[in-house]
Amino acid sequence: MSEHLGPYRLLSRLGSGGFGEVHLALDPEGRTVAVKILHPHVAADGAAIARLAREVETMRLVDGPHVAEVLDSSLDVDRPYLVTRYVQGRPLSAVPVPVADLRLLATGLADALEAMHGAGVVHRDLKPANVMMSEGEPVVIDFGIASALDSLSVTASGAVVGTPGYLAPEVLEGRPAGPEADVFSTAATLAYAATGRQPYGQGPASAVAYRVVHHEPDLEGVPGWLAPLSGR
Repeated sequence: MSEHLGPYRLLSRLGSGGFGEVHLALDPEGRTVAVKILHPHVAADGAAIARLAREVETMRLVDGPHVAEVLDSSLDVDRPYLVTRYVQGRPLSAVPVPVADLRLLATGLADALEAMHGAGVVHRDLKPANVMMSEGEPVVIDFGIASALDSLSVTASGAVVGTPGYLAPEVLEGRPAGPEADVFSTAATLAYAATGRQPYGQGPASAVAYRVVHHEPDLEGVPGWLAPLSGR
């Protein structure tokens, strides 16, 4: 028997991230949606949930073909959740991008940034895993969630919410994340798509973060037209 959460019928678990577990679900009209159920430690942080509730109304203003829009939310319940458009596809982190498609990827991500920033939303955790490739087009998921929840108690020790290697230097140094930080993350994501390599290498998070702040990215193999967008 399928589990229900509010008016949504949960069909299958799609995955889990730092803030919640994502399920494929059906809405009351029978349309497929993605339901993100926040982890218990997130749900227990009243201040973070209150902030997310305030931010959701802004997040719902974001609309466009290259973003997975927020459709609904229920945050004042035992199992708080967000509902977004379901994007059928695979994450950029798992899909090689032909050189011929890099322009399509770059323009799609630029369109997503314009939609988010135009509504006053900063993604804060843009990376290949948060870019779904659907019929050759990129769709950005999870926008605004990291930014809205960066007051979580799990960061009280000074840990940074996000993924080193794609986080902007100013964020790693503890400064606020603005639209410019998303531009940096997009550039790093494009460099990864062009080369198949992490632009700041691999290793412990602290080592990668140090390279972001103190070293130049590895852009060997990035096409010349894309290099200026990727930091060279």
